[in-house]
Amino acid sequence: MRAAYRNTQTATFALLAAGAVLLGATGTAAAADLGAGPPVAEERPPPSPSAWTFSFTPYSWLSGLDGSTTVRGRTTDIDADAIEVLEHLDGVPWMSYGEARNGPLAFYGDIIYAPLGTDAGRTRSLGRLTLDANLGVDVRETIAEAGVIYEIASWRAGGLMGLGTGPTALDVLAGARYWRQEVEARLALTATLDVAGLTLAGSRAIARSGDVEWVDPLVGLRLRHQMAPGQELVLRGDVGGFDAGSTFSWNVVGAYSFEIAAHAGVTYSGILGYRALGVDFEKGSGLSRFEYDVVQHGPLLGLTVSF
Repeated sequence: MRAAYRNTQTATFALLAAGAVLLGATGTAAAADLGAGPPVAEERPPPSPSAWTFSFTPYSWLSGLDGSTTVRGRTTDIDADAIEVLEHLDGVPWMSYGEARNGPLAFYGDIIYAPLGTDAGRTRSLGRLTLDANLGVDVRETIAEAGVIYEIASWRAGGLMGLGTGPTALDVLAGARYWRQEVEARLALTATLDVAGLTLAGSRAIARSGDVEWVDPLVGLRLRHQMAPGQELVLRGDVGGFDAGSTFSWNVVGAYSFEIAAHAGVTYSGILGYRALGVDFEKGSGLSRFEYDVVQHGPLLGLTVSF
């Protein structure tokens, strides 16, 4: 009886052992057929959007003119406010600014095309003097600027002159400004007017400069201060020329930006500000002398599209 029980127990263990071996072999074969299985999925952050941001600002600069210009040896004084210049526009002006930024680095471009005109106060000719001779000056100018901007400091330490407590950043910039000027001075024919080098047109003599072009290197600083969410104050100044193009040029801009609307990742902001741009350029001598020593200054307004 005990022998039969032991035989039965031994047979049971043998059956269980055989089943385990069979299951192990089957599992090994299945693993060999299916491979090690898919790898464990790694948690990866979603792809980040492009770090570049872009902005484009068409604007209007209502500038007056103050200074003098010399064409064909005749120097004409200019003193006209923005309204007078606007009344003498001879075509459609275009002005726009664009900037691409990635972190502290940015590239920018600015272009101005303006067919300006004004009545002149007086003209001083070589060897002779003509005053209040019903003069006028037309200036057709193209100014194109491009450069690089780099943020060198940022801080948050109270409001800037009490203008909000948002962050403030300081940028350094360097670039070049291309000038193309075409100046035409209209002189009334008088008995004392020396017409050498002038073009006669009816009862007037015209001094034309032709196209005059030069490029000024420039360096400057820009301060950006967030007055409140969606509101920013920008102050910029630069100097250039250094006798590489003009004798000297300078530019100062103060602008206030305010968000108007945002939709589908695009932000629309208004711009209000004031700009002054001065240049002193000269070339040639005698009746071929050309000089443009003028400051343009006045309010500006525009619309910025950022994305």
